[in-house]
Amino acid sequence: MGLGLAARDLRLSFPLGRGEHVEALDVPEFDVGAGQAAGITGPSGSGKTSLLHVVTGIEGLQAGSVAWGGVDIARLPEPDRDRWRRATVGFVFQEFNLFPGLSALGNVLVPATFRHFAVPAAVKARARRLLARVGLGDRDRPVASLSRGERQRVAVARALLLAPAVVVADEPTASLDAASAAAVGDLLLEVCRDAGATLIVATHDPALLDRLDLVVPLANGRPDRLAAGTAR
Repeated sequence: MGLGLAARDLRLSFPLGRGEHVEALDVPEFDVGAGQAAGITGPSGSGKTSLLHVVTGIEGLQAGSVAWGGVDIARLPEPDRDRWRRATVGFVFQEFNLFPGLSALGNVLVPATFRHFAVPAAVKARARRLLARVGLGDRDRPVASLSRGERQRVAVARALLLAPAVVVADEPTASLDAASAAAVGDLLLEVCRDAGATLIVATHDPALLDRLDLVVPLANGRPDRLAAGTAR
């Protein structure tokens, strides 16, 4: 089942040199219920990816708390945050991050290779079921021969392989044509709903945003109060 997020007073800045810095995030609160689908939107450079990185522990915080199911990952040492993320979060990236020399099945199994010296038969069977679920029955095709929409379907299956409680997608439809974008959006929502996983998506895609439980608009790293009417 999914985990709920309660994030408070998120602040993140990056040094520019000579004692100066740029503020990337200043978010007073960001709450997502267990099993909900949440969106983060805003123009390029508004802080969408930074917010994803903060709530998944990829980036540390200068201030604030990030509590998933009562565990404040902002207080964990970096190695513990990394372990928590590997056990809890599945990622879907805009540019897929697939290995071109591997088949569709080989790419889906990559997360399991970090846990097992030899991937168990049950995990391989789950990978095959996921590929069938995302409409890729020919699991032995090399990903280099797949269309962009098909590659993103492989990436979605890979993110779900280890049954994560949280799925995070960074612009998952941005580089796809309209039909492929709609199919990937449907897929993300359906499989996360069926698994009970919590979904957080950074996206510009209005069709996808319209289907989410809540939307947080960002501008310059802060919640955009002028656009707050779009939140649900």
